[in-house]
Parts: sequence; structure tokens; C-alpha cells
Amino acid sequence: MNRKAILLMLVTHLLYALSDDKVDKLHSLKLPPCQACRGLVASFKKGLERTARGKFEGGDAAWEEEKLGSYASSELRLVEIQELLCSDVERGKNQCHLLAEDAEQLIEEWWSNGQKQDLYSWLCVEKMEFCCPENHFGSDCTPCPGYPDNICGKNGKCKGAGTRKGNGKCLCDPGYAGDNCDRCNETSYEAYRDDTKLLCSPCHMSCVNGCSEAGPKGCSSCKEGWLKDEKMGCIDVDECLSLDRACNKNQFCVNNEGSFSCLECDRACDGCYGDGPDLCIKCGKGYRKEDNMCVDEMEARQNFHAKLTRYLTYFGLCVATCIVLQKNTLVAGAIGLSVALYISVSEYTLRSAPASSPILNNV
Repeated sequence: MNRKAILLMLVTHLLYALSDDKVDKLHSLKLPPCQACRGLVASFKKGLERTARGKFEGGDAAWEEEKLGSYASSELRLVEIQELLCSDVERGKNQCHLLAEDAEQLIEEWWSNGQKQDLYSWLCVEKMEFCCPENHFGSDCTPCPGYPDNICGKNGKCKGAGTRKGNGKCLCDPGYAGDNCDRCNETSYEAYRDDTKLLCSPCHMSCVNGCSEAGPKGCSSCKEGWLKDEKMGCIDVDECLSLDRACNKNQFCVNNEGSFSCLECDRACDGCYGDGPDLCIKCGKGYRKEDNMCVDEMEARQNFHAKLTRYLTYFGLCVATCIVLQKNTLVAGAIGLSVALYISVSEYTLRSAPASSPILNNV
């Protein structure tokens, strides 16, 4: 066996080990009792679906209905469901198996009584007392605020609802406040209200200490970076204009709503008004002004020498063509046409190439 095969085998075993470890951690998770009971019931219901018609698919419909009716409530079906109970559970599988053992007799009792009541309500709420009915909380299953039709004003969630935990306090949705989430908080305003519904919408980003309507006009007061105007409401302060030196020397200022940002100048600049080598106050060391833009002095010299060399080459080709013309007109014409074509294509290519193209940087 070569080294690559051995290495591949070791990596494969390591990945399997890591995967198994991750699965083991999921299976070993300790869930809250109510959540674990919900998982057990969900697994049992999947078993009911799995065994609903599996024994009698196909064949005579009347015979199937008669046999399936007896199988539906039989001990055989219950055993088949329990054999695979919790096998589909990932999070808290071990806990599910333990809970299934504890609840085995209760499930058998529920089954033998004709499965008349919902299994979750019968097992998790009434018998094992792990959960509460919907919209009830705490050890005594107290109704949530606003029960039954207006839980937390329909703008929040009851803490601990459906479990034997929690204190029943309302956890309000964003923008709402109050014990029953029946008013808007200081970042929102009342956009709509009737006897059964309250709608709170967010204040404008410029507002602080609340607002009375949408937009900057509705602000009670303005955040830092905004000014109060009688007609317009809160208007943005342009710190780039109002501050004497908003940014450091080699930075330029960009105004944002309610604030500003300082960005670095181009490396060609020694101070600047904005981004790019064409907005320098003056050029930095090693750069010089050329066509209202700061360019690298070394690069500019290289470009100049490259241009000079190119034009001298063109000139030399033209002189050579003239010399040949004196001896052979036909050959000179062909050479002249080739030289003209070469110069035209070269200049077109150079002028069409982007400024950053290596074609320009090497000519």
C-alpha cells in the first residue's frame, strides 16, 4: 500500500470519527422536559403514518378495509410503532428513549382506550405534566395575559407559553412596549389603532425620544448629527462643511446621514479633496502634476522614453522604405503598405487598451 492510500485511509477514518462525535453530541443533548415530550409524540405520530396502510396495500378494497380496521387499533400495530420509536429523532435521541420507557404504560393505556384524545395533550400535559395547554404557562398552567383571544395584544409572545416554565410576561415584538404590548415604544409611533389591533411603525432614523408620525417632521427631538428645522423637521448636518478639520491631513471627508466618514487619499496625493489622483491638493513625494493629475515621476519618464523609442522605430521604417523605393518601386510599395498597416494597428491597439493594461506599461 503506497503513502497516498495510507494517508487517504487515515483522513477518511478521522472524518468518520469527527462525524460520529458530532452525532453523539446531538443524541446526548438534554432538552427541556416539554420539548423532549413533544419530540416523543412527534416520533409516535410518524410511526402511525408509517403503519397506516403498510400491511394491506393493494388487493380487494372491502377486505382491506375490514382487515385494516382491526389492525388500526391492534396491539401488533402498537408494537411495530414502539419498536422504531425515537429512531427518527436526532437532537436528544438518548433522552427520547428514556422518556419512551417511562411513558410506555401510559401510551399503552391511551392506545387501549381507543386513542380518543390527542396524544400530546393526554400524555405531555395531563399525565406527565411536562407541558401546559396552548397559551398557558408555569407550574399551575396559568393563562397568559390577554387569554384567550388577545395574547400580549397580539404584538408579543407569552414567556413560557405551553410549558411548565416561564413567568408569563409578554416579550413584545420590536416597536411595542407595555405589560400587554399595548403601546408603542420610544422608537415607534402609533400608525393605527382600533378596538382589537394596534400597529406601531418605526420612527425616522433622525429621531430621538420618540416621534408622532412618519418621516423627520414627526421627531420629538433630533439625534446628534441632525438639526431641527421648523418646516423640514430633522435635517442632516454636513460635518464635512461645518467642521473646520473633520479629518486628518491625508484623508478626505464623506458626509453620511447623521454622521461622516474619513477615507484615505490616493497614494499620489499630499492632501486631497476626494478620491483619486486628480483630486490632490498637491502631489506627494515621487509624483508630479501632469494633465491635472498626479502621476508617478519614474513611470512618467518610462512612458516618455517608450513613446520616443516607438516613434523613432516608425521613422526608421519609413526611411528604410524610402531607400528601397530608389531601387525597386514594387517592393518598396509592398513594404510601405506593410509599415503603414503596422503603425496603424499599433497605435489603435495602444489607444484602445485600458490605462492599467500591461500593454501601456511596457511601451
